[in-house]
Amino acid sequence: MPVLRHARLVLPDGVVEDGWLCTEGERIAAVGGPAQPLPGPDDTPHDLAGQYVVPGFVDMHTHGGGGGAFSSGRIDEARNALAFHLSHGTTTIMASTVTSALPDLERYVAELAELVEDGDLAGIHLEGPFIARSRCGAHDPNLLRDPEPAAVQRLVRAGRGAVRMVTLAPELEYGLEATGLLADAGVIAAIGHTDATYAEANLAIARGARVATHIFNAMRPVHHREPGPVTAALEQDEVFVEVVNDGMHVHPSVVSLVFAAAGAHRTALITDAMEAAGLADGQYPLGPLTVDVSDGAVRVAGTDTLAGSTLTMDNALRNTVLSVGIPIEQAAISASLTPARALGLDDRVGTLEPGKYADLVVLDDDLRVVAVMRRGRWVHGMGAPAYERAVTL
Repeated sequence: MPVLRHARLVLPDGVVEDGWLCTEGERIAAVGGPAQPLPGPDDTPHDLAGQYVVPGFVDMHTHGGGGGAFSSGRIDEARNALAFHLSHGTTTIMASTVTSALPDLERYVAELAELVEDGDLAGIHLEGPFIARSRCGAHDPNLLRDPEPAAVQRLVRAGRGAVRMVTLAPELEYGLEATGLLADAGVIAAIGHTDATYAEANLAIARGARVATHIFNAMRPVHHREPGPVTAALEQDEVFVEVVNDGMHVHPSVVSLVFAAAGAHRTALITDAMEAAGLADGQYPLGPLTVDVSDGAVRVAGTDTLAGSTLTMDNALRNTVLSVGIPIEQAAISASLTPARALGLDDRVGTLEPGKYADLVVLDDDLRVVAVMRRGRWVHGMGAPAYERAVTL
């Protein structure tokens, strides 16, 4: 029964100083503080000397990283992206696609479904093509289309049950119908890349929409006479709101506003990362488009339009604590438990609780990754091989 000792355990209700955690196989066996005895022999102790232990991060919106893209049609690239983000503490990850021609998306979804079936991916997120041209961001406007039920069903079927979320603009023709269709099929309908009014967004929520895709970004802004989708999402207790907290997509004061309005239990930190995450500045493909990366910022080539990010979840957590001022236990909820709840996985991951998977991240005082455990096995640090580009899981 491996034991982590002298740790600062980050739990939803606070930080346990001088805590300990035992694992058994793939699961957490027990968690306790200094006043509680260990449940069994200390077979393989790891003295963490006061370092933080947080739940493994859950990223519900990621396009790639480490030189690999989920919309490449290549499984080796997808595995490379998985390995890269795992080295930064993301132990549960959704593969997000970008707008492409329908036959190409079908192929990507079918290929990624293999990784879902193997347990490497938590699911597939379709971001596009059912989004508004006026808010297309880094999606090719020539490939956008209305969410006709037949087209939506065609992509969902291609995933063999692996498609877990679809972002759409509810104001489009068939938008509300598609929202209801997805909700009835057990697929998360997410409002995003949208010019929806407040009323239209509320209609979509009534039809079953449960996520706001990277809130504030690529959606109608708040106006005092037309509150738009941002206000509708923040008001509704059943809606989870994604935030890209890289210091560029959303100002720290607005991130603070989101936490004040929605709370940590509805605010999900995401990366929206693309394949250049972890790589040098330069030009990279993003689906059918080309993007420029400069000082970590990703923009559609020749424009000022942000196009995903180079963010990792450890940096998202650190920014939330150090730049926004959110307590670490609240930031950890938004980096782990909240996205796990949004995806219906919180019975398995998201907190340091007995019976859940032993997915955890060891952080130093500066909240930088020291080690990562997934399913009870060290995959980074603690003697595990360091991540290298092109290393697969």
